[in-house]
Amino acid sequence: MRPCTDSDLNAIVELFNACEEVDQTGIWETVEQLQQDLNSPSFNRAEDLRLWENSEGKLVGYGSVWIDPSQTGIDGFLNFRVHPTVRNQSLEEEIITWAEKRLHEAAKDCSEDVKLYSGARSDRGDVITILQNLGFVAVRYFFRMKRSLSEPIDQPQFPEGFNLRTVEAEKDATLWVEMFNQTFIDHWNHHDYTVEEFIHDIQNPEYNSELNLIAIAPDGTFAAFCESHIHPEDNKRNGRNEGWIGVLGTRRGFRQQGLGRAMLLSGMQCLKAKGMDTAILIVDADNPSGALGLYESVGFEKVHTNISYVKTL
Repeated sequence: MRPCTDSDLNAIVELFNACEEVDQTGIWETVEQLQQDLNSPSFNRAEDLRLWENSEGKLVGYGSVWIDPSQTGIDGFLNFRVHPTVRNQSLEEEIITWAEKRLHEAAKDCSEDVKLYSGARSDRGDVITILQNLGFVAVRYFFRMKRSLSEPIDQPQFPEGFNLRTVEAEKDATLWVEMFNQTFIDHWNHHDYTVEEFIHDIQNPEYNSELNLIAIAPDGTFAAFCESHIHPEDNKRNGRNEGWIGVLGTRRGFRQQGLGRAMLLSGMQCLKAKGMDTAILIVDADNPSGALGLYESVGFEKVHTNISYVKTL
């Protein structure tokens, strides 16, 4: 086990994509995207990422813990990969044990809850068994859904006086982040988003401002948003033209007016205008705002289920 350096990025991408060949999630990695993720202002690469090599020096394991204060303590989110040729031979347990130790270190001065989260697709029985054997319990379910964009898309209907426009990068950063946090503060496992993180995210090479929409209320308040994105490498390797509805929400105080539906339809129209054939999204099965019903009402269908697991340390 050792830390990560910039010289490891190509090997990490190779490991991720070797896993994708078997797991078939539809999500491939690139050096550019990995670099973007690891340079996030909310991630400490030196302390919170470790690599595992076999006796020949080949990278076979990856683990990272994203550590974030929560409303009730400190949360850690574990992302790990094990090369298909060495799975279920104890490396998974070693990575998880490291993650628990790292989170303990980061939370040594915390007197409140310390929780480690991880996840698995519902058909990954091997990962689920490992997590359960180590004391993790299923806490939330998320559906990946898709909808053909070749089918008719209803015209968005906005309440009177609301205007739709694209986000103007740094100019809108503070108000956009405030809207985002006010929208999701009552959702499960919310962690406040920061302006610094927003600026970092819009510098992603794949970011397209034409796919980042906001609805402005008559009084100028940022009321609702829909940010979509397209991953060219995924589409190239999967032989498809798919776009993601990344984040969609309506600020508290502006709900029950049809804004969520109008923003979703607008996002779908934007993806179709960019040549996409299919829209994809992920939704919390127990979303308190009724998002699942909204998505189903415009034709989205469930593809598979992801399960979030948690262990209180």
